[in-house]
Amino acid sequence: MPPSTRAAVLFDADGVLVDSHAGYASVWERWSRRHGLDPVVVLAATHARRPVDTVAEVAPHLDPVAEHAWLSALVDETPAAFPVFADAAPLLRRLPADRWAVVTSGDALRVRARLAAGGLPAPAVLVDGASVEHGKPHPEGYLLAAARLGAEPADCVVVEDAPAGVLAGRSAGMRVIGVTTSHPAADLAGAGAHVVVASLGEAAPDVVAWVSGRAAGP
Repeated sequence: MPPSTRAAVLFDADGVLVDSHAGYASVWERWSRRHGLDPVVVLAATHARRPVDTVAEVAPHLDPVAEHAWLSALVDETPAAFPVFADAAPLLRRLPADRWAVVTSGDALRVRARLAAGGLPAPAVLVDGASVEHGKPHPEGYLLAAARLGAEPADCVVVEDAPAGVLAGRSAGMRVIGVTTSHPAADLAGAGAHVVVASLGEAAPDVVAWVSGRAAGP
């Protein structure tokens, strides 16, 4: 089905608009060592996931709310560790403000601050981890963003870097573009991404065509 006049694009933040892998890897490694956990196992459970969900999975004996507060304090110590990707601003400036949104497992205030620091336009719609009852891979966040934009799920394309996010977009009934900034192409394709590219810049023609109503079929 071709996209309607309300075709929209929904971006994940970390790993898609924000180059956050190194920054979060450092934070989660410190947290893991604090609790005697394997950082490799912990980091694998973080991508596209809300911190409280990661803690609940890898350390069910801990209080996820308290641990989230400790993790947030670490993140706030190193704001410069979360730059935006160079391809992000040129792409977002080509899109009508009412045709794109950000769906993140992170915190809205921090994400908005990172986008602003990188010179990116502010999203009119931003759904964060606190906005939903169920985090990725559940589709709730993407469905909420589509509803706020006034777009049908089938008329949305999702841009994601992690299998959990790809699964969320697919479960929402949306087309998904996977970007290999944090995971191999095989992992994103295996989760169901319709298209897999190496960068946001490579995804830009497909994204702009989709929003303009000239997208190719999935």
